[in-house]
Amino acid sequence: MNWTSFDTWIVVVGALCAVACALPGCFLVLRKMSMMGDAISHAVLPGLAIAFLITGTRASVPMFFGAAIAGVLTALFTQWIARFGNVDRGAAMGIVFTTLFAIGLIMIRQAADHVDLDPGCVLYGALEMTPLDTVGQTGIPRAAIVNGGALLANLLIILVLFKEFRLGAFDGALADTLGFSSQFLHYLLMTMVAVTTVAAFESVGSIIVIAMLIVPPATALLLTRKLPAMLIIASITAAASALIGHVGALIVPGWFGMDATTTSGMIALAAGILFTLAWLFSPTEGIVVKKLRSRELADPVFEESLAGK
Repeated sequence: MNWTSFDTWIVVVGALCAVACALPGCFLVLRKMSMMGDAISHAVLPGLAIAFLITGTRASVPMFFGAAIAGVLTALFTQWIARFGNVDRGAAMGIVFTTLFAIGLIMIRQAADHVDLDPGCVLYGALEMTPLDTVGQTGIPRAAIVNGGALLANLLIILVLFKEFRLGAFDGALADTLGFSSQFLHYLLMTMVAVTTVAAFESVGSIIVIAMLIVPPATALLLTRKLPAMLIIASITAAASALIGHVGALIVPGWFGMDATTTSGMIALAAGILFTLAWLFSPTEGIVVKKLRSRELADPVFEESLAGK
């Protein structure tokens, strides 16, 4: 394996993207809204397409505004359909995001005829190409700055509103009683997810964003029940997935006689492997650990020792 500065930047961009997604993803998992991340990741496509058609450019500012508006509208439409249409919340999410995703794909196909836009890039990204698009003479990939900015923004919001987010995640009614608007926190979280999603589009694509929003937080939840520790573990898991995924993309295809594979896909696979390890061997929730404990409790010698005590 020949490691170069390109590989380093690919891992850095992937890690920044993954951690930026994992932070708001923790609150989605705690609020039992994991599918909302999936919905927003798909539903921001109309916002992106409209921004392209209006401005004729891929500049970050109009993309962010388009994605943020689409993300908030997704949350609004989901709540309206669930509340006024007497529809299950999960079904409402499915209705909203599939409809908006279809509209977005149609609009992106139209935008692609007028703007330098690859619809496939929106779905699975082009992480390997990010080191080629640098900012000026700095040599820093533009994707690193964009995803790093999204990460810093998410981290700052969570640090400033940590108490409010924690309260809203576990008891929205109590948050309202104490003067913290649960609706405001909800839509702020949706906006964070939307902006983070569009920041990661060109790097890893919407499909991998979904994985990074959910899998590292779910892994962390198997290992801890404390929110600060969950945020830290989810971030470490996300960054580790980026490193393991890229290394795997370089060496694993050779094992099967293939030339190469995408780093984005391998990052999602690495995250899934880390989740599986936590699911099996978590000290408190691991299946293997629980099996071993149940066998110990069923052991007559162990039972006699307990009885003797």
